[in-house]
Amino acid sequence: MKREAGLLLHISSLPSKGGIGTLGKEAYDFVDFLVKAKLKIWQVLPLVPTSYGDSPYQSVCSTALNYYFIDYDILKEKGLLRASEYNLKIQNPKVVDYNFLFNTKLNILYKAFKRFNLDNEFLKFVEAGEYKDFAIFMTLKKLNNFKPWYYWNNEFQEWTQELEDYIISSYNDDYLFFVWTQYEFLEQWNKLHNYAKINGINIMGDMPLYVSYDSVEVWKHKELFLLDENKKPTLVAGCPLDCFSEDGQLWGNPIYDWQYMQKDNYSWWNQRIKSAFNLYDILRIDHFRGFDKYYAIPYGSINAKGGWWEEGPSFDFFKDKLNLNIVAEDLGLIDDGVIELMRKVNYPGMKVLEFAFDGNKDNDHKPSNFKENVVVYTGTHDNMPLYQYILDLDEDNLEIFKNDLKNECLLLNVKYRGRSAKTLCKTVVELAFASKANTCIIPIQDLLGLDDSTRMNFPSTLSTANWSFRMSKNMLKDNVLTELLDYIIKYDR
Repeated sequence: MKREAGLLLHISSLPSKGGIGTLGKEAYDFVDFLVKAKLKIWQVLPLVPTSYGDSPYQSVCSTALNYYFIDYDILKEKGLLRASEYNLKIQNPKVVDYNFLFNTKLNILYKAFKRFNLDNEFLKFVEAGEYKDFAIFMTLKKLNNFKPWYYWNNEFQEWTQELEDYIISSYNDDYLFFVWTQYEFLEQWNKLHNYAKINGINIMGDMPLYVSYDSVEVWKHKELFLLDENKKPTLVAGCPLDCFSEDGQLWGNPIYDWQYMQKDNYSWWNQRIKSAFNLYDILRIDHFRGFDKYYAIPYGSINAKGGWWEEGPSFDFFKDKLNLNIVAEDLGLIDDGVIELMRKVNYPGMKVLEFAFDGNKDNDHKPSNFKENVVVYTGTHDNMPLYQYILDLDEDNLEIFKNDLKNECLLLNVKYRGRSAKTLCKTVVELAFASKANTCIIPIQDLLGLDDSTRMNFPSTLSTANWSFRMSKNMLKDNVLTELLDYIIKYDR
């Protein structure tokens, strides 16, 4: 395995026009920056459409693509939009305003669609039907004021072939529009992805373990989930209480019927993974431990305290996927079953340096304790930015943090810089590059030493602060490029 490094920055966080990052010029500029810095990987979060809560881990469809990322300027170049139709005043360009997007983007995209020539290539795309379920589901959502499917009119709550035919024939314009959003996204994405590939950049995508209750999968394929006769989940997903949360985390996603899935050799999952590798070069699977054992909580619970562990499909699921370029997010409560599964699949797991410097010499996240076959991060999208984490440490824990960091620096021949929270942050970033991990990924917030206002997500919370961080155009300055080049050369990445 060669030693590589990259950055974690979601598409939504790019400094594009229109209120959210897109697949336009700023995405190409970011690829150019990665190339100049001699980095090899761009990691993004799930590209799926977001819905209630704006989370890419709670989507209306596990394989559809987020039309918010479609770039207006590219549509203008194609003659599908005029600048005056999308140059809207953005209240705060430093954050994503999802309410603004919900109220504007679909209407603007619809104008572009009405000017789009429904040519043979597009009609073949429609006929292939890969995004038919998504388009029908979204057409029904529009008919029902974008409410969750379980609040729709009764005649729409149950999928039937007759309902599908009725929607396609009676609301063909809306149906084709939602298919077109996928067609246009893929055209823009594939050009960007090819540009990255030509320039030696691999894109690492992200696959959530679970799907949302309000999703086309649950609406149409109820047999895949543990639901009662009223189509309500019997069990939902989450994780147990730990030092970060005394009530645990209640995610609320319906639990899979793994016994049913096993009978047809996980065909739904196999198609989902195949679709992901059509988009990405590397695939990170979130909450990997849920394949070995998953935490199940009775539906209607107010927290995760009453849950329990159930057996998952474990190695049986992965036995025909061992050659895939998968990264396993093996964080959280790790037991012997997960360790054994990781040994069998031999995917790289994850180590997070924000967890490393706690005074415990056996801590698995310490660089001196992990092996080469891992991806090392300073933090993840769910963590507080590293700079803020250091700032918030009390006097005793800051001393522990510094002592541990100093020892690790000595072991890896890294210069320890401990004058301030900023220099400590830079030291941890350098330590990630210096570590023996084959792959090193740095979230952009940690590379730049940004504070908690730039945090991507506060797990198990609903807030306009979540998923809304945006980078400014002037953040990636020459000194940042110089630092990265120094790390790449010094640590042979």
